[in-house]
Amino acid sequence: MYDKILILDFGSQVTQLIARRVRELNVYCEIHPCDVSEDFIKKYNPRGIILSGGPNSVYATDTLKVNESIFKLNIPILGICYGMQIMASTLGGVVTGSDSREFGYAEIFNCQSKLLSGIIDGDKNREPFMQVWMSHGDKVTTLPSGFRVIASNESCPIAAMADETRNFYGVQFHPEVTHTKQGTELLRRFVIEIAKCTANWTMPNYADIAINAIKQKVGKDKVILALSGGVDSSVAAVMIDKAIGKNLICIFVDNGLLRYQEAEQVMSTYQKHMGLNLIKIDAKEEFYNNLAGVTDPEQKRKIVGRLFVEIFQREAGKLSDAKWLAQGTIYPDVIESAGSNKAHTIKSHHNVGGLPESLHLQLLEPLRELFKDEVRALGLSLGLPHEMIFRHPFPGPGLCVRILGEVKSEYVELLQKADAIFIEELRKADLYSKTSQAFAVFLPVKSVGVMGDGRTYDYVVALRAVETNDFMTASVANLPFTFITMVANRIINEVKGINRVVYDISGKPPATIEWE
Repeated sequence: MYDKILILDFGSQVTQLIARRVRELNVYCEIHPCDVSEDFIKKYNPRGIILSGGPNSVYATDTLKVNESIFKLNIPILGICYGMQIMASTLGGVVTGSDSREFGYAEIFNCQSKLLSGIIDGDKNREPFMQVWMSHGDKVTTLPSGFRVIASNESCPIAAMADETRNFYGVQFHPEVTHTKQGTELLRRFVIEIAKCTANWTMPNYADIAINAIKQKVGKDKVILALSGGVDSSVAAVMIDKAIGKNLICIFVDNGLLRYQEAEQVMSTYQKHMGLNLIKIDAKEEFYNNLAGVTDPEQKRKIVGRLFVEIFQREAGKLSDAKWLAQGTIYPDVIESAGSNKAHTIKSHHNVGGLPESLHLQLLEPLRELFKDEVRALGLSLGLPHEMIFRHPFPGPGLCVRILGEVKSEYVELLQKADAIFIEELRKADLYSKTSQAFAVFLPVKSVGVMGDGRTYDYVVALRAVETNDFMTASVANLPFTFITMVANRIINEVKGINRVVYDISGKPPATIEWE
């Protein structure tokens, strides 16, 4: 049906970006652990294999290895960074450590082969070069038999290598990151021209196939779905509704940590206008009581996740004739939950794992093959409103991670109002779609202010707005200063209890996008 690329993960923090870039070429791909078996690879039947980067050294005793049989399957292979080094080492080359490390922007020269010839960014009155993003200390110092150098620079004489007879390629840099300006073209050449994949992975095609698959899988059984109002659960709900209609039962848990008036909007949009079979559970007080006195962000996340499971389980248990549990799980969740990504954990991921086991229901995850941008494209193809599909990301634990320290209902109310003003003004100024994510953060500190002739001693909120292509890195949104001051004045004047507004100018890294 679809030509496929297999990505073997060696623990790079940006392995998911490789998959995103391949999917953007309208070619299907999946990420799996680096040591998958030969039988698995043959069953998956990829047109090409990509070996990801990773933090290890190939010459270390406990390093991550690849199944050597992949080099005997007559499948084109591209190794990226550590992937190039493990390819070289496995096939008889030599990789060594070096004092001459490269981290960040670099230029490579003598670009040759079907992979690199003609990909240049300029010549600066000298030899044509390509701008790339390096992140390595180790390097290939001796080529395996059959390989030749296809790019180099002073610091890294073997910056890329190729055995074009076997269609094996290795690049020391990272073509998947936006800093490598021609990285997408490099990946296109490997996927389309060398691996000869057909670019037919599109969301309208996927929608028809997926809806029919749900019909075949579920039949006349009833399905329960936890509807949050977010993009993922919304698209999943509409897909399943198109497949089985009223046999889908959606449960919406109002945890009191949603955006301003969002609970009312969810009921109006999904029940009245979209006709979904929807049950609302008011659990605000239950969440507030369990979060009382808790200040640690990881603990707050776990409490919200645990409590959601308990409440959903309690309500779903009342529907004794349901056979399936549907979740809006998307592909990044699958990768993290399956443990295929061997990168270091920055903070825990919020999901509702554990529900299928406790409810004894079969699991239905119609979006589990898709990245977020693909979910949005699918939603549009299913007829969901553009404004709903392109809402900024909202954290799974809700506003509890945008309230620093303890969560109190009064803090939630203040934050909801301040955030609503910020978003309203972004939309009015046509800035909402020009930022990737924007929101307010409640700071549990008070400062002295003056209103009229009186002294105030009230709370502070921070405004956060970032621009990013992939949410792996982000820069502060350069909002007009007059706009920020206008929003600050509205918040201070209209939200009683807030007398100071600040603007967060931190990028990612070193900060994360969310404060907790």
